[in-house]
Amino acid sequence: MLRHARIAVFSASTLLVGGLLAACGGSGSTSASSSSAAFSASTCQGGTLYVLNQSKNSSGFDPAVLYTSGGGAIPRLLFRTLTTRQSVAGTAGTKVVPDLATDTGEPSQNATVWTYHLKPGLTYADGTAITSADIKYAVERSFSSQLAGGPPYLRDWLVGGATYQGPYNGGGELASVSTPDPATIVFHLRKPEGDFPYLAAETQFAPVPKAKDTGKNYNSAPVSSGPYTIASYTQGQSLDLVRNPHWSRTSDSQRLACPDKIDISLGLSPAVINQRLSASVGHDADAISTDTTLDPATLAKIAANPALKKRTVSGTFAQANYLAFNLTKKPFDNLLVREAFSYAVDRTAVVNAEGGTQLATPATAYTPTSLVAAYHPYDYFPAGATGNPAKAKQLLAQAGYPDGLTVSLAYNNSDPAAATALQQAYAKAGITLKLDAIDASSFDDKVTNTTTQPALTLFGWGADWPSGGPFLTPIFDGREIVKGGGNFNLAQYNDASVNAEIDRINQITDYATAQKAWGDLDARLGKLALTVPLYTGIDQVLYGSNVKNAYVDEWRGWYDIASVSVK
Repeated sequence: MLRHARIAVFSASTLLVGGLLAACGGSGSTSASSSSAAFSASTCQGGTLYVLNQSKNSSGFDPAVLYTSGGGAIPRLLFRTLTTRQSVAGTAGTKVVPDLATDTGEPSQNATVWTYHLKPGLTYADGTAITSADIKYAVERSFSSQLAGGPPYLRDWLVGGATYQGPYNGGGELASVSTPDPATIVFHLRKPEGDFPYLAAETQFAPVPKAKDTGKNYNSAPVSSGPYTIASYTQGQSLDLVRNPHWSRTSDSQRLACPDKIDISLGLSPAVINQRLSASVGHDADAISTDTTLDPATLAKIAANPALKKRTVSGTFAQANYLAFNLTKKPFDNLLVREAFSYAVDRTAVVNAEGGTQLATPATAYTPTSLVAAYHPYDYFPAGATGNPAKAKQLLAQAGYPDGLTVSLAYNNSDPAAATALQQAYAKAGITLKLDAIDASSFDDKVTNTTTQPALTLFGWGADWPSGGPFLTPIFDGREIVKGGGNFNLAQYNDASVNAEIDRINQITDYATAQKAWGDLDARLGKLALTVPLYTGIDQVLYGSNVKNAYVDEWRGWYDIASVSVK
């Protein structure tokens, strides 16, 4: 199952089926090996960790352009941010914790002002001090058009962000980010945002020294604030990381940084990666992958091999794969038609098409179960395991389609299996799906453009952090509808009361209270059949026989590279 580059560089949680944008969260389990049982954080330093990845990472490592989840995988080794995800197994791994800052932020003025204080003694890999001005500059440069690609929240949230163009070419400073002293930074938002501490874990909040900013060339040799720095980088082929001599666990409790070196190979095929990890010969015994999952055939082999099963971990990223209706186009402006599609769906067939229950879990609610605090179970249009075509036909007749109907289904051609399964299932209800395969390279451009968006799309979305806010807002907030490209509210749904409820929840800074409210909103929206939830993917990944402490990072549903060891 593909994932979207929003979660980006070397981060498992990156793209879902059919153009899914990520966004973060997850749940999973890990099978402990004998080597994992012997792990000790006090003695884990040493050795070289090898990383086998299929991504070529063509965009480089400029923190402004990375679109990561909780700092991503490899980027989190290079960059520290104001906050970060908590590096522990279990649901506690979805908690945001301080990183460069002393706490997760001090909200004031109804969560429209957020203040951070930096820990003392922070330095870059070259030994120079990290200051609040460096973080302010990093945030400002992320607004520059030549560094596009990162998440859009800052432009939307910060006062003046909508028109600010960055510091280059005389652009000046962004007044809504202030630095009263070298250890304090204050963000002024145009609206309440209780999730700001989660956004502060994005790489746009990693410090960048202005004197060493090389613009577009910064992506190949950024100044490191994390436990490693780049020793060499050959685009599309390899990346070698070595220790940052000025980094210490004393000021960084969230990264163990066990290996002395990390050797990353890029552009490998998934089959080669999984074969090498399975064989675990030579350096491959000290290897992992941060972007390659196991396919059904490999999983079948592993099931019969106890040794390999011990080296397999399973995790779930907070993602939803679903049918998206465009309510501005017939027949989906009719609620009865949308309900008919909801009843007729055969989720078992879709799950089997995606590799079976080891790789996918059927979903009837929009918010996935991995967003535990926000998940509200519901099934307003019970289709059973294989669909209810009789009920669907009844609803279609009431809607004025007694002889059924024919519609096109747009999907990403990199994953045709689910589309074919849906075509066969809907035929039982008198619905003919004409499959419209769109090349992966142009899929997002077409389906997120309001002028070219199809009436029915197989799509996906994931949370940028473990909260209902970045999961529901881009999909159902009418103010998020973007004319032209980059629109993810494919329903083009705009309800003033829903928009107001989103604003109300965003004022809540207590996590548990906010997540319950997001779950309540999801349950409310589910009654409108704005989507047909299909499934949530499961990541099954392998690691080398010498790798220790490969627990699942539940923020992203993958093992945490900042914690693994080969010694």
